[in-house]
Amino acid sequence: MQEDFLPLEGTDHIEFYVGNAKQAAHFYQSALGFQPLAYGGPETGVRDRASYVVRQNKITFVLTTPIRAKHPIAEHIHQHGDGVKAIALKVKDAISAWKETTKRGGKSYMEPKTLKDEHGKIVLSGIHTYGEVVHVFVERDDYTGPFMPGFVKWEPSFRAPETGLQYVDHCVGNVGWNQMNPWVKFYEDVMGFRNILTFDDKDISTEYSALMSKVMSNGNGFVKFPINEPAEGKKKSQVEEYLDFYDGEGVQHIAMATNNIIETVTDLQNRGLDFLKVPSTYYDTLLDRVGRIDEELNALKALGILVDRDDEGYLLQIFSKPVEDRPTLFFEIIRVALKIRSEGEREHVARSTRHVAGLS
Repeated sequence: MQEDFLPLEGTDHIEFYVGNAKQAAHFYQSALGFQPLAYGGPETGVRDRASYVVRQNKITFVLTTPIRAKHPIAEHIHQHGDGVKAIALKVKDAISAWKETTKRGGKSYMEPKTLKDEHGKIVLSGIHTYGEVVHVFVERDDYTGPFMPGFVKWEPSFRAPETGLQYVDHCVGNVGWNQMNPWVKFYEDVMGFRNILTFDDKDISTEYSALMSKVMSNGNGFVKFPINEPAEGKKKSQVEEYLDFYDGEGVQHIAMATNNIIETVTDLQNRGLDFLKVPSTYYDTLLDRVGRIDEELNALKALGILVDRDDEGYLLQIFSKPVEDRPTLFFEIIRVALKIRSEGEREHVARSTRHVAGLS
């Protein structure tokens, strides 16, 4: 078996570039149940930006805004609106991660650098991926602070209860026409990922739109990146719409896992997070299609939760409406019951189910 030259321990954090980080952080706290963790800005020695860090269990989001108008972050927001800039990956050795990926053709975003403070040290490095998205490699075993040097503990008076979100299951990228296979090759060659599932326009389509997708996974399955591209249809696909409104390639959605999807989605809806609606007829023959499930069918129907099954288990999932002003980024809430063949398949069973239900 070939040695994994880029062992990943999971998603360290996801950084968003946003127009107002303070307000965005409040949204993620009040609507999704994230907890305040850390702050970095002019008061902490960071002169050009302000970042608020929120966390829920193993999910960490960094909301970053520029302090001045003439700044690359401001230009990013002007072009794309609010969106994901960095998918940071936890590694044991950030220097090795950078060397291994750049020598295989990865374009350097950040040469290895060490950040230190009274809590220890963190080593960072990074490479570019599709669009303006980057992967930052984070080595933090020798650090005990709230987030990283340049940040202080953030302790506001407001704390909303958590909603049961546990970890990032996968992040989906939308790329341009005929760009899926080149980016699949990038993840194979540069990062050592493998293609664990493929869907063409016949698998994922409605009467009017279609897309093609391949799921990329690292060696241990901790990190999964489905890559979507448009396909021909009578109307624009959701991927084309994303590319138009985001003005480029980028992260389409983030899937977050929960142990109790009914409780989590109920809580999220009560807090004002809007989800896509499912035709009531979807549930008329649901049990015939998927067999026995532990959850109450009426509860799933009331919330609009989708269900699918394979030989080893079943999954439940639901998609939010876009959470930005542009119809770009959205979230998926997912729950897997029993074992499924591969975690990467969750996204695409979900995706197929979504199209069958006529939601795209």
